[in-house]
Amino acid sequence: MTSDMTARVLRLLSLLQARREWAGEELAERLRVTARALRRDIDRLRDMGYPVHSARGHGGGYRLASGTALPPLVLDDDEAVVVAVALRTAAGGLTGLEDSALQALAKLEQVLPRRLRGRVAALQTTLTGISWEDRGPRADPALLATLAGACRDHEIVTFGYTTRDGTPAPRRAEPCHLIASGGLWYLLAHETDRDDWRLFRLDRMADPAPTGRRVPPRPVPGGDAAAFVAAQLTAAPARHRAVATVDAPADHVRARARGLGPRVQALDDRTCRVDASGDALTRVAQTLAALDADYTLDADPAVLDHLRTTAGRMRRATA
Repeated sequence: MTSDMTARVLRLLSLLQARREWAGEELAERLRVTARALRRDIDRLRDMGYPVHSARGHGGGYRLASGTALPPLVLDDDEAVVVAVALRTAAGGLTGLEDSALQALAKLEQVLPRRLRGRVAALQTTLTGISWEDRGPRADPALLATLAGACRDHEIVTFGYTTRDGTPAPRRAEPCHLIASGGLWYLLAHETDRDDWRLFRLDRMADPAPTGRRVPPRPVPGGDAAAFVAAQLTAAPARHRAVATVDAPADHVRARARGLGPRVQALDDRTCRVDASGDALTRVAQTLAALDADYTLDADPAVLDHLRTTAGRMRRATA
C-alpha cells in the first residue's frame, strides 16, 4: 500500500474502533472516498485480520466485531497518554485490577513513540496511591468488561445474584452504570421483572450473560447516576445503627468528614444529623471520631459498647 492508502486505512480503523456501527455513506464521507474505495479498504482490514462485519441493502453499514484474537488498536497521542494514566490509576487504586492494569501498561510502554515516553514517564513518577486497609472483595476484570459492554450497548443481561441474607436468585436487568465506592463495585440497572431501579454488588453476581436484546437508553432518576447511587447506599440497611445529632452546621461537618455526602442532613443553621450507621463497628467509630464537634448519639447497644471499649483503651493509653 502507498503511504496515503496506509494512512487512510488506519484512519478507517480508528473510526471503526470509535463507534459500534457506521453507515457506509457516512464512513465514505469522513474518509473523502467513494463507496467503492471504501469497500476495498474494508477488504484490506479483513485481510489483516480485523473482523469487519457489514449489513447489505439501503442504509447498510459496517462495524468492527469481536474476533478470536485482539487486533492492534489505533490511538492518537492524547489517547495514548490518557490510557497510560488510566492504567496507572487502575494499577494503584481499583480493587481487583492491579495485575491486569500493570501488564497492559507494560505493553503500551513498549510501543510508545519516544515523543510520548517523557510525558508518560513524568506521570508515572508523580502519580502514586496509598492503600490504608483491605479494600474489600476483588473485582473480576472479565465481569467488569462484560457489564461495561452491556451498559454501552444498552443490552439486557441475565445473571445470578446472592442477596444480603445469602439467598441466590436469577436476575434480568437493563445495565446502566458501573460505580466504584468504598472498595466495592456496583452495577446500577433497571430490573425488568420488578420494573424498578436496583443496585447490585459485583462480588455477589455470577455468570452474567448478554441476551442480545437491546433497549432504548433509560434515564437515571434525577439525571445523575453517581448521586442516585450515593442516595441508595445511604438508605441501604446497615448491620449497626448510629445516628448523631451534631452541634455544628452541615457544611462544617461535610468539610471535615469527607465521604459522608448525603449522610449529613441540616437540621438548622447550627446543627445537623449524621447517619454513621455501617456494617463494621470500627468504621462507625471512625466516622463519629471525624465529626470534630460535640454530638448526642442514638445507636444500637453493640455500637455503644464498642465506643466505650475504645474510649477506655484511649484513656489508658494517654494516662
